[in-house]
Amino acid sequence: MEIKRTSHKRSDVVSTSGRIDSSNADELFDFFKAINEEDRFNIIFDMSEVNFMSSKGWWVLIETQKACKAKSGEVVLLDVQEKIVESLNLVGMTDYFKTFSDLTEAVGSF
Repeated sequence: MEIKRTSHKRSDVVSTSGRIDSSNADELFDFFKAINEEDRFNIIFDMSEVNFMSSKGWWVLIETQKACKAKSGEVVLLDVQEKIVESLNLVGMTDYFKTFSDLTEAVGSF
């Protein structure tokens, strides 16, 4: 899994592609934790290239959201594919994450 990060003044954009499941979710979790360890708690997760999220993938995002909110930050989702939105609805987390279709709006939300 290749994970990319772009830092902005008040936020970090994290992106990856393909499937997020039990085989690679821990790698993503460690990546988010490393960002938090730099005292960075405003994260935009660009999901434009993610085509599957397992329950383990959602666990990673939920735990990262908890860590960020504890420090007055937040994880927001960018460009979520429709089938991933259905998964988000299925696990009942639509109100737990703000979603954006435009990077400028997502960055501006912080």
